[in-house]
Amino acid sequence: MGSADVASAPASASPPSLQLESVGFRYPNGHHAVAGLNLRLGTGIVGLLGPNGAGKSTLMRMLATLTRPTEGRILWNGTDTARDPNTLRAALGYLPQEFGAYPALSAREFLRYLAAVKGLPHAQTAARVDACLDLVGLSEARDQRIGTFSGGMRQRVGIAQALLNEPALLIVDEPTVGLDPEERLRFRNLLTDLAGQRLVILSTHIVSDIEASATELVILSKGRLCYQGSPEALMAAAEGKVWDWTVPAATLAEVRAAHQVCGSLRRPDGVRVRIVAANAPSAHAEAVAPGLEEAYAWLLASAGGV
Repeated sequence: MGSADVASAPASASPPSLQLESVGFRYPNGHHAVAGLNLRLGTGIVGLLGPNGAGKSTLMRMLATLTRPTEGRILWNGTDTARDPNTLRAALGYLPQEFGAYPALSAREFLRYLAAVKGLPHAQTAARVDACLDLVGLSEARDQRIGTFSGGMRQRVGIAQALLNEPALLIVDEPTVGLDPEERLRFRNLLTDLAGQRLVILSTHIVSDIEASATELVILSKGRLCYQGSPEALMAAAEGKVWDWTVPAATLAEVRAAHQVCGSLRRPDGVRVRIVAANAPSAHAEAVAPGLEEAYAWLLASAGGV
């Protein structure tokens, strides 16, 4: 199987369907990490956003069948994953935030070991491992020890192992933390190539990781859903809420204390700041089209999440 086949051919020929019905997770002390989530997701890349503590990792673990919801149901192609988790597990590829690999093994040895753990037919393992390594750009390094790999290369090994079973659902949790800008860009491009007929869920707090690739956003704040829709619709909703204002450099700290500043640029005439606010912060401020980062900041502020 060639790399193009790996990217475009998940194990199931039917379109993926993931549905959450009033899903929640409550700790024994009564605290809700996630509460009342209702979602319906299909093919494409879904960017799961939210500040630290919003419930993203808890949701990821429930979707990966590592944690059972304490409330509601998660349905995969109509099957309740709490009653029958193996139906989803057979179609699942998962890269957790903390992905561990054996440093003494080569990439090829490690993937062959995981293929055996996942129960892939032995006769297909060698070709499948090589195809996955080719897809993530590690063919030439397949016999090198993982302990010698950069952070970005180790993350690509993580994606390769998640693709071994040709998943219809691919979940990646904070995959670019600690990567340099070039590796982050390569990783984002790889996820875009992998979408095909899959459902890819990318959980992150870095907006730029999903800005160019996500077809849909799911945004959590304090364990609850505060937005589901396209990036374009979110930016349209934030129109008239982002302001461009040039202030004296000496007043920058005061401006930051009084307003939500999303960006700044030093210029000869002062500091140009981008401010998210319902109203103009000054008569000299000019309304500008919001970027996704600013629209996200506006949404969280409106939802009381920041």
